[in-house]
Amino acid sequence: MKKTIWALLALFIFAGCKKNINETTTVEITWDTMTEILDQIKAPVFPDKTFLITDHGAVADSTVDCLPAIMNAITQCNESGGGKVVIPEGTWLVNGPIHLKSNVNLFISENATVKFSTDPTDYLPLVFTRWEGMELMNYSPLIYAFEQENIAITGTGTLNGMASNENWWPWCGKDSYGHQTGQPSQADEGSRPRLLKYNELETPVAERVFGEGSFLRPNFIQPYKCKNVLIEGVTIRNSPMLFIHPVLCENVTIEAVRVISHGPNSDGCDPEASKNVLIKDCYFDTGDDCIALKSGRNQDGRRIGRPVENIVIQNCIMKDGHGGVVIGSEVSGGARNIFAENCQMDSPNLDRALRIKTNKTRGGTIENLFFRNIAVGEVKEAVFKVNMHYPIYSNPDQDFIPVIKNIFIEDVNSSKSKYAILINGYDDEHPVTKVHLKNCHFDGVQQGNSIQFCTELNLEEVYVNGDLQD
Repeated sequence: MKKTIWALLALFIFAGCKKNINETTTVEITWDTMTEILDQIKAPVFPDKTFLITDHGAVADSTVDCLPAIMNAITQCNESGGGKVVIPEGTWLVNGPIHLKSNVNLFISENATVKFSTDPTDYLPLVFTRWEGMELMNYSPLIYAFEQENIAITGTGTLNGMASNENWWPWCGKDSYGHQTGQPSQADEGSRPRLLKYNELETPVAERVFGEGSFLRPNFIQPYKCKNVLIEGVTIRNSPMLFIHPVLCENVTIEAVRVISHGPNSDGCDPEASKNVLIKDCYFDTGDDCIALKSGRNQDGRRIGRPVENIVIQNCIMKDGHGGVVIGSEVSGGARNIFAENCQMDSPNLDRALRIKTNKTRGGTIENLFFRNIAVGEVKEAVFKVNMHYPIYSNPDQDFIPVIKNIFIEDVNSSKSKYAILINGYDDEHPVTKVHLKNCHFDGVQQGNSIQFCTELNLEEVYVNGDLQD
């Protein structure tokens, strides 16, 4: 009888741990876990109803503001139970943000181009959003949804944010992006430092009011606290800042999307504090990280406490950018169960292939990272880099040193780089731990490996310039 009770208890405990891959447990995470995650991700399905924006007064002549027609079609679609809002072939001007509603699939037809206004006042009133991992009231993203379910952006047309060195980008404060002496920027006006201070003091978000005069650029596509999101097929160009930025979302599919822009902070896809996300068959050519996984900066990330988790990246192509697949740097809520496979990364303007970046003010645990079958041509710096001394930009007296552990890399091959493996842990007491590389060939490496403060590093059939590493 006692054996039966213990057996049932053990079965109950095991089943409870095994079911919940979204929580920190003692359950071993392996490549098989990726299959479990993929089983949880389902793209939304919409009723077979069509709502043409031309039926609501939209005109494709690049001069008429089509935003009222698009929003009327979205509202009618939503109130009718859902369906597809169609933007037909042609060039359509939109003077302000498109706000998606539940059960609406915004369909950008082949040979359709949506051009967004570059007048900041068009993106008022302010909305609840995130900027560099911090909550605030700011300009609306160009396409935004808040607490909606079953939403999509699909089709093979183009979304163009029209950002350039003449608008939006100079606000970053860099001459290379059009900023000139005497012009305002996010730093000169104190907006970024002010937001960092609000974050440190945990100032209520309602009091973090920015927008006009603050020069904090909006992101392009931001579903916020949404469930069942699909972004598929579209080409997205010239964002003011980040491109695809799901925040606190669940069940997200991003597939066959092309992201092209060399603007400042123009990350391609940044799931933040989101769960169950598939990024598949996408192309990234950016001025910053191609894919960057985040979970909030400093106090905001710790206060909200939502990791970015259960992320699957498959069959993507990365060209220019600061990194191919990146975790950080705003990752205070943690990151776990990240899988990337069958990707290609190659450009003299791609700085790193696989990258983790954080620092002592961030905190959080980064764990269970899996990379395999990654073909790397040329990168500027390192094929695989971990940096626990990333610039802080805020109160340097805070100590929330992150934990980085359980990294598995296999079948990664590269042709040209400065370093193969570049690991810079924090110190002897806070090293990067449990890093496993298997069957990797790094060729054309200028300076070999540089590894500091890393324990339990396991190299199995790893070659640098043909030499077996041990």
